[in-house]
Amino acid sequence: MDYRIGVIAGALVLAGCDLFGGGRVSEEQRGDGTNTIELAEFPDRPYWGDTHLHTDVSVDAFGFGVRLGPEDALKFARGEEVTATTGMSAQLDRPLDFLVIADHSDAMGATRRLYDAPRMMVRDPTLRRWRDMMHESPDQSTRAVAELITAAANDEIPEALRDPERQAKATRELWDRHLGLLDRYNEPGTFTAFAGFEWTLMPGGNNLHRVVMFRDGSARTAQVLPYPGLDGDVTGLWDYMDSYEQSTGGKVLAIPHNSNLSNGKMFEFSGPDGGPMDADYARRRARHEPVVEATQIKGDSETHPFLSPNDEYASFGVAGWELGNLPLTAKSTPDMFAGSYIRSALLRGLTLEQQMGENPYAFGLIGSTDSHTALATADDDQFFGKHTGNEPRADRAMAPQNLGTREGRFGWHYLASGYAAAWARGNTRAEIFDAFMRREVYATTGPRMVVRLFAGFDFGESDWEGDWVRAGYSRGVPMGGDLVDDGRAPTFLVSALKDPDGANLDRVQIVKGWVDASGAEQEKVFDVAWSARPMDAASNAPVPPVGDTVNRSAATYENSIGAAELRATWTDPEYRRGQRAFYYVRVLEIPTPSWVLYDAKRFGLTLPKEVVEANVIQQRAYSSPVWLRPRGTPGDAPPIMR
Repeated sequence: MDYRIGVIAGALVLAGCDLFGGGRVSEEQRGDGTNTIELAEFPDRPYWGDTHLHTDVSVDAFGFGVRLGPEDALKFARGEEVTATTGMSAQLDRPLDFLVIADHSDAMGATRRLYDAPRMMVRDPTLRRWRDMMHESPDQSTRAVAELITAAANDEIPEALRDPERQAKATRELWDRHLGLLDRYNEPGTFTAFAGFEWTLMPGGNNLHRVVMFRDGSARTAQVLPYPGLDGDVTGLWDYMDSYEQSTGGKVLAIPHNSNLSNGKMFEFSGPDGGPMDADYARRRARHEPVVEATQIKGDSETHPFLSPNDEYASFGVAGWELGNLPLTAKSTPDMFAGSYIRSALLRGLTLEQQMGENPYAFGLIGSTDSHTALATADDDQFFGKHTGNEPRADRAMAPQNLGTREGRFGWHYLASGYAAAWARGNTRAEIFDAFMRREVYATTGPRMVVRLFAGFDFGESDWEGDWVRAGYSRGVPMGGDLVDDGRAPTFLVSALKDPDGANLDRVQIVKGWVDASGAEQEKVFDVAWSARPMDAASNAPVPPVGDTVNRSAATYENSIGAAELRATWTDPEYRRGQRAFYYVRVLEIPTPSWVLYDAKRFGLTLPKEVVEANVIQQRAYSSPVWLRPRGTPGDAPPIMR
């Protein structure tokens, strides 16, 4: 969970820029992996990672009980066995390719310092009570952090946690040690360790958080401190990012997440001052925030049934999280949903681009975990929970999980989600970061499906018989690209391969959004490829459900239905010349058990029927969109692969 804890004004400034040759570093020093390994001609595979992981350095994670630090997190992501805080052995079946440890920039290490402080030295009565609760029991420690989160949402954090000088000094020590660790574990070609942090602005409890991810090694990143979640707006974070790039020559991006908990604030039509959004703000947002986290443990943010009533798969990961913001200090109402979910944000971006020539919401899609256990797990059969308080144990599925209140959300509402897949030419900081910048990335809810998308105007079935990847790059654009309207309907090459260790595929869909001639936002979901099943012969009949092989009590399924691979060459049948549109791919697996059913089997639980049925799920992947833009708009030229 993500929270704004206090004000750390001392961390705002660039620190020590003269320590590294006036802020400039040589190619050898920059640490991005450039020229260290042989690169493929084109992005040749998806590299798998988690850009949103917390360790005991995060103020909330430590309070929730985690005792694993950044080095444990790196070892685990690389495939090594570690011991979880609760004593269980933990090891990924398959290592990750990259990791961003995104500990909260606010009050880094503060709960650990409070925990370790002699009681007589803690003078603030609220802090003393929280310290005592953390020492009393894991449950009381969790309750203390829940109180802290609510206090942050209500701007009631004790002054002792707001001391900027003390916090800046502690942050500097932690940050320098952390950056050295990342450089040690970063191994171009094998594993990429990115520097990053989470910026946690949360006005009124509404989630406006971003993960900040650097391209560079410590020679550059050590020249700054993580930027705190100050009162204000996101433009302060962008100013920090601009200053970093100008002073160091490095590169940095930001990733919004949990828009589903923003109560409509993440993707507004207005600017930060409440007035109409202007082109400069839109341009800055698009440049600094090229991707959005579409799915994670705290729910899925693709869309909502209220927004997409004709989409039968729109309810995934919505239950519990649609009730309100993170601490439930403010409930959600349907009029807020359009500013909280990604598909509607993509539509709003088209409208804003039509009005002022800039699209602030032209972003790619990724998944990540937001785990606060230091364990980047997105597999349902080895889900270690959101935080140490709900690592595997018999009561976690039905236990109340809401922060600040005890209503509405339960353990089974958490998803074991997700991962980020980056199409890159090699496993280095530079290659993976650049894939994020050009939006050639996609999200999954955990399974490692291989999804590829190209858009152009002259693709055909014959392209599959040759080097279709080369054809995609030479005659079209990949996912994340811009396609300039030339008066012909766009055609898409779509390929999806199942996770080799996972479930078969049900179907591949293309989600289209557009602004019609009257200026109204429209959306439609097209089934473009599906596995074999009995179907009505009528050409306009909907594709029926794939079936269900899940054994609820045994938490098993069979790959006797579905397909290992699905491909499609699809041309938009509803194309209209001059139409602003986006297209993204959604891939659905056959039904499988969620982590809740695995828990029921493991611990011999009897769960309510409605909970059991809600946890037979169809895992999925979301590609980054391709945008179809009218000729004559800014940036007509398609992106060039480098």
